[in-house]
Amino acid sequence: MRAGVAPVIDDLSFELAHGESISFVGESGCGKSMTALAIMGLLPEGIGRVASGKIWFDGEDLVAASPARLRHIRGNKIGMIFQEPMTSLNPVYSVGEQIAEVLREHQGLSRKAAWAEAIELLDAVRIPNPETRATAYPFEMSGGQRQRVMIAIALACKPKILIADEPTTALDVTVQAQIFDLLRDLRRQTGTSLIMITHDMGAVAEMAERMIVMYAGRKAEEGPVDKVIAHARHPYTQGLISCVPHLVAHLTEERQDLNEVPGIVPGLAEFGQGRCLFASRCARATERCLTTRPEEIAFSDVHRSACWHAEGM
Repeated sequence: MRAGVAPVIDDLSFELAHGESISFVGESGCGKSMTALAIMGLLPEGIGRVASGKIWFDGEDLVAASPARLRHIRGNKIGMIFQEPMTSLNPVYSVGEQIAEVLREHQGLSRKAAWAEAIELLDAVRIPNPETRATAYPFEMSGGQRQRVMIAIALACKPKILIADEPTTALDVTVQAQIFDLLRDLRRQTGTSLIMITHDMGAVAEMAERMIVMYAGRKAEEGPVDKVIAHARHPYTQGLISCVPHLVAHLTEERQDLNEVPGIVPGLAEFGQGRCLFASRCARATERCLTTRPEEIAFSDVHRSACWHAEGM
């Protein structure tokens, strides 16, 4: 911002257990991808920084880690599947070389051993004829195949955490299903924990055990996926769920039109203000919402919502 500093992520706290899958869900601009970049130590230089707080990983604070230490952890112990594989992959190197580079850098493998492992990884992510496809360049592959290459790169070093940022963006539904099946199988085999970032509630129900709904850089609701979807306690969560289209034999009168959450996410200048940032879009908003930031209300040990009216929902 030209005017100064804005808290893009505001007072966000969560835990991730070994082998657990968690999803961050919300509209574009709510802070999901910035959360992932902060964990990876990849915030835009000169624009973003972690102003306060800690990011604990294996007893180590990543915020305080040196650039060299972060390079060792990134790609080795924490892998990431970026949103757009065509721009994330290097167009002038074959996909096999790009996978092998990660193995040489982090695992110390020779060129020959790294190339052989790269072929095995392409086979593991179900790319046909992996020996031949390893020599292909990104532009010679389909969108689904490029995404599989990104998964192979992210999992090459068997990381403890895998971050998937909109892993099925721009892929058709059949390829999306294949990618989800692949991620599930690979997680079962490796025990890797998953952080999935998405705006798709269907993907959340498909892939995650626990979910965090984000709005304007803040946590709106958190809990097990089945509990949150069945008993959402925040009007924003309820709005996201109601936006999901349903296939039915006959449209009822109330489902003639696709539901939507009215309004738009507030601008960065409003982030961090001491009130409910969803109030201008919320039919339940009262004077208290417009003047005071809502406290997080716990409905169980695992289900929480930051809304003044959560108990009445």
